Amino acid sequence: MTNNISRTAGVLFGALIVAGTLNSCSSKEKKEKEALEQKQEVAPPATEVFTLQKGKLSSSLQTPGELIAYQQVDIYAKVTSFVQKLHVDVGSEVTTGQLLATMEAPEITSQLAGAQSRLKAQEAIYIASKANYDRLYETSQTPGTVAQNDLDQAMAKKNSDYAQLEAARSAYKEIAETKGYLEIRAPFSGVISARNVNTGAYVGPAGKGSEFPLFTLQEQKHLRLVISIPEASTDYLSNKTSVTFSVRALPGQQFTAKVARLSGALDSKLRAERVEMDVENNNKKLLPGMVAEVNIPFPANDSSLIVPKSAIVNSTEKIAVIKIVDNKAQWVPIKKGREADGKVEVFGQLSPGDQLVTAANEEIRDGATVTVKQMK
Repeated sequence: MTNNISRTAGVLFGALIVAGTLNSCSSKEKKEKEALEQKQEVAPPATEVFTLQKGKLSSSLQTPGELIAYQQVDIYAKVTSFVQKLHVDVGSEVTTGQLLATMEAPEITSQLAGAQSRLKAQEAIYIASKANYDRLYETSQTPGTVAQNDLDQAMAKKNSDYAQLEAARSAYKEIAETKGYLEIRAPFSGVISARNVNTGAYVGPAGKGSEFPLFTLQEQKHLRLVISIPEASTDYLSNKTSVTFSVRALPGQQFTAKVARLSGALDSKLRAERVEMDVENNNKKLLPGMVAEVNIPFPANDSSLIVPKSAIVNSTEKIAVIKIVDNKAQWVPIKKGREADGKVEVFGQLSPGDQLVTAANEEIRDGATVTVKQMK
């Protein structure tokens, strides 16, 4: 019986040793597994990169513009006078040289009559002195009949009278031209867009009668579309660029125009270049003063380095992309060009074939080690 008890105790002791050994192994494996899981959790995720390539990026610019008359002028009275008759009104279509208004200035009429009388009198004096010189000259052909001094004096008198005649003609012409200013005519074809006087109004080039123009004349069948292009976009425009635009007054309608004039300088306040386009408006649907929404295409001219918008880091210090060199992050400062469809032109110390981080952010420090994952 004692032997049986000893045998049973031995079996139990062996079982306990085996169980302890199994528990120890299981605990060790569990710890190793937990350590591996923790290591995997701590390991940084792989950073997705892409290969930098060149491409052509086309974009466009939406900007407001203003339609203005191709020609516009405020017409004033050239001489002090009264409005005698108005021949046109607001909305009247006129042609070059058409009479717009007739003015009245009695003193000019009197001055013209006086100048005409003086001119006729001077003409008579000159005719007499010339006739006297001609007779003396004919007589002097016979030697000893006329003294040379008398002939010289007759010639001087004729020349003096001729000079006085020319002065009288000039004075008459001046007053006649001044009287011509009493007829106000259109300098070019267009539409009268404003009238500020009535019959009998006192007008003049200076003083109380000159506060407002008689008329405002606009050429409306030919308009200018004026826009301001930001400094960064001025290099993409030329005189051959065509644009489309629309106006609120005519929804759903698109109009086209071509760049005609570039100012070649930046406005000191807006830092933008003034650009003008000619717009044909024969049906006069468009009116001067309308605001237009202009779409300007910027076609790609040369190949440039293109990156996704997400690859650019806009930090407080600089704008950069993150290049991967030997699994190390390297911040490369850049300047941005055009943007379109989520892509951006970049300019900096970069070359085709460089590996750049696809989703760059400030958490990827300059010089940090990264695990690379190539973008498919």
